[in-house]
Amino acid sequence: MSQTIKVRVAALRELTPVIREFSLEPLQGELPGFSAGSHVVVQMPAGERTLRNAYSLPCDPADNHCYRIAVRLQPESRGGSRFMHEQVKVGDELRISTPHNLFPISSQARHHLLVAGGIGITPFIGYIAELRARGETFELHYAFRGGLTDAYLAELRERLGERLKSYDSLAGERLDLAVLLQGQPIGTHLYACGPENLLVALREQACALGWPDSRVHWEAFAAPEPGLPFVVELANSGQRIEVPADLSLLEALEAAGIEIPNLCRGGVCGQCETRYLAGEVEHRDHFLGQDERSSLLMPCVSRGGCDRPLLLDL
Repeated sequence: MSQTIKVRVAALRELTPVIREFSLEPLQGELPGFSAGSHVVVQMPAGERTLRNAYSLPCDPADNHCYRIAVRLQPESRGGSRFMHEQVKVGDELRISTPHNLFPISSQARHHLLVAGGIGITPFIGYIAELRARGETFELHYAFRGGLTDAYLAELRERLGERLKSYDSLAGERLDLAVLLQGQPIGTHLYACGPENLLVALREQACALGWPDSRVHWEAFAAPEPGLPFVVELANSGQRIEVPADLSLLEALEAAGIEIPNLCRGGVCGQCETRYLAGEVEHRDHFLGQDERSSLLMPCVSRGGCDRPLLLDL
């Protein structure tokens, strides 16, 4: 991560039993401005390692006195969310990246259709503030498990009224994607954020109904999942690096002092695209085409095989 900002945890808020909101204020000066849909990458020291996870900014872009992030506890994760939930307290200092936006509001849309699943509501908090300030038309469809992943629900109901449609899976309420997309006016743009099954279903339904790709926008932030340990070799120097089961290839390279450009750290943006020369690769990204995967990988999420070292063109 090239440029970082030192921040202090100014406040904590329990949004649900598994989602905690952190308010972050700068140690010096002012925080950089940002646009709706932006995210920051938080550095989390975990023993001798540093984990880095990306989190959307669920706050009004017009107010940059304080950033907010919301973190869902993932007990089966590599430890980043547990660190934020179990160790971070008010007054603690953290390092974050400057904001980046891979999920901006389209300037071409006549109407904005927002679809969120669980913690995927976070980028839309900023969307709503910006769209209301612009006077543009929008609607939010929010699917969740009541009392567990329904972050910001009460606030959204108060602010949006009929523009919010909520779907509690625990109450048997179902979001019918086909009906939702079929009934949209011409010029509508679709924005989706949430679990992968929701994003895949939405994109497939939009494609089946003839929605052009230019009108379908989605974001799929997720920390890299653990996997089997493997070894990488750097072609230019011959250096070998062991990648443990609970560390991503990108994090292992960074720990060895090798900087790789990156933004999302979730296999979406393509910034960390790296060429490999030999070895087996388990591709987990949402960016590369099938043909590209024969020579390229995304070290933020991709993993190598166990039988022989993965040879990188580095």
